[in-house]
Amino acid sequence: VISNLSIWDLLNSGIVDRTHFPDDFYKTGMDTPPGKSFLHLHLGFRATTEEVSKLQAHYMYVDDWARGVDADENTALLSIPSVHDPTLAPDGHAVLHIYTPATEDYTKWEHLDRRSDEYQSLKEERSQFLWNVLTKIIPDIRERTTIQKIGTPLTHARFLRRYRGSYGPAIKAGEASFPFPGTPINNLLTCGDSCFPGIGVPAVAGSGILAAHSVSLDSIKPQLKLLETFK
Repeated sequence: VISNLSIWDLLNSGIVDRTHFPDDFYKTGMDTPPGKSFLHLHLGFRATTEEVSKLQAHYMYVDDWARGVDADENTALLSIPSVHDPTLAPDGHAVLHIYTPATEDYTKWEHLDRRSDEYQSLKEERSQFLWNVLTKIIPDIRERTTIQKIGTPLTHARFLRRYRGSYGPAIKAGEASFPFPGTPINNLLTCGDSCFPGIGVPAVAGSGILAAHSVSLDSIKPQLKLLETFK
């Protein structure tokens, strides 16, 4: 069996009886620090083809390099896919997505009910940083906007089933390392962003290859043959 659950979900999901895990393995896994989450702002806005053509498809904004890109309300990444594909929105409109790159603290949100006024208020409050960044690129973006959707750490936890809305384990090089696919349970292997080589799509794909190769030595040649077909 190969599991792509996060380490926290694997240990606590009930899919595997917790008593089968040695105490030290369970403690080490549960002590894995989760990385922070995201705040997203998705917009549909009015813009002519000429106006969109003057925009870039991607922007990165850092307010103060001295604070670091992982500081709260300091960095934002912006994607405007309509620059490359005008069919993504109706005529005279465009879409964009701006977000904080895994710098949003889950503790600000974990006590909130998604249906509460308090939650809605915090969404508006925390998204102001993203709006302010947008106005540096499109000064009248608020007036142009026809639809907006705000995603929070609770959105990540609910729809992406991410533990504490996390991007993945916050394992720092030089302090610890991501584990390899094996587990203390015979015939249970793991892959995903809780495994080596780490978080992000390329790393997770690599972990899947490692898990596949770990099934048996006999699987390596078929795996390599399959990879050849992807070139």
